[in-house]
Amino acid sequence: MPAEVALPDRGPRAADAPAALSGLLVIDFTRVVAGPACTQTLADFGADVIKIEQPGKGDDTRAYEHAERGGESAAFLSLNRNKQGMVLDLAVPQAREVARALIAKADVVVENFSSSVMEKFGLDYQSVAATNPGLIYCSISAYGRTGPFAWRSGFDPITQAESGFMSLNGFADGPPVRTGPPIVDLATGMSACNAILLALAARHRLGRGQHVEVALFDVALAMTGFFGTAYLMNGVNPTRTGNSPNDSPTVGVFEAADGPLYVACANDRLYHRLVTEVFARPDLLIDARFATRKARWTNRAKLRAMIAEIFAAEPMDVWISRMNQAGVPVGRVRTVEQAFNAPEVRARDRICRLPHPTATSIPNIEPAISMQLTPTVEPSAAPRLGEHTFAVLRDKLGYTEQAIDTLRQAGVFGKSAGSA
Repeated sequence: MPAEVALPDRGPRAADAPAALSGLLVIDFTRVVAGPACTQTLADFGADVIKIEQPGKGDDTRAYEHAERGGESAAFLSLNRNKQGMVLDLAVPQAREVARALIAKADVVVENFSSSVMEKFGLDYQSVAATNPGLIYCSISAYGRTGPFAWRSGFDPITQAESGFMSLNGFADGPPVRTGPPIVDLATGMSACNAILLALAARHRLGRGQHVEVALFDVALAMTGFFGTAYLMNGVNPTRTGNSPNDSPTVGVFEAADGPLYVACANDRLYHRLVTEVFARPDLLIDARFATRKARWTNRAKLRAMIAEIFAAEPMDVWISRMNQAGVPVGRVRTVEQAFNAPEVRARDRICRLPHPTATSIPNIEPAISMQLTPTVEPSAAPRLGEHTFAVLRDKLGYTEQAIDTLRQAGVFGKSAGSA
């Protein structure tokens, strides 16, 4: 078994620093990736996020197999930081009453159930908006909540495939390739977070909330970006080009003497620097076959072979140093292990460890957003299943111990719920 990665403890957050979303109450009915990624960002910046899960099983990611520590999975821990965990069996009428009571106090509700589930429970936007007109209600789905495809369930790789996004990944002589990390899920989470923040800004001006919606398929389609726009302009179906956009001879992976580099020499100015300052080969600029961008593309196979031969003659550190000095973008092609031990990660304090009640400590990847005046909150580990259920009932809804016991006996927290 590999040794545990040594991580620093997280440094303390400035005690007097305000949180951007402090005081915002979010009721989180989401699971898996896109929804939890959205609500984790809200929680990182001070929102009071209450994650509601199914008793017994909880979020599907609790059982994901990437890694496990203290009974908690890497997937769940990576997506549910800074949240309070609560269990409710929404099939029980009293549980739905609790959910409605929480929604009535909330600023934001986020859900990513299958189509019609929230309607079945009487927790959809139309059912709850009348009692909370300022509510921002965000629905995340595969194909939208309206229209002929709203009934379809779907996941990240399905929308990568159906949107054409996957057809752009891989090499021309190979099959389409999905991204390793669930990029559409994560981008959908970011989009949902943006939608919520936009709706909060609108509420400040208009005095009322609204229903906002984000669909994985829509996000995946948008992520085809200028490839999709180019198709709409010229009718030419874009194809896979591997690591070199548009089959550029000076962008992509090259092998140094001791390993791979990614070079992004994407314009005439950078090409001039590469061949004169880095390679000391002005002939590659004077030669008519390579003098212009169009000429280089026409003769790309020949030029790429020549550049590959040059790179192969020296080790990575030599090329990295020369190219950095010349201002030519370059980077090592790292494994995850190499990346997480790289100086860029350690110098920027991107990873740390957090205390955890059953695992002693867990690793943590810091949020990618930095704000000068309103930084992230002091982080806490993702909650154990139902960890804060009774505390939420007491603190948010004012339930007495007797009332909580009545709910327990009714099966609101599952069949074998204890006390907390």
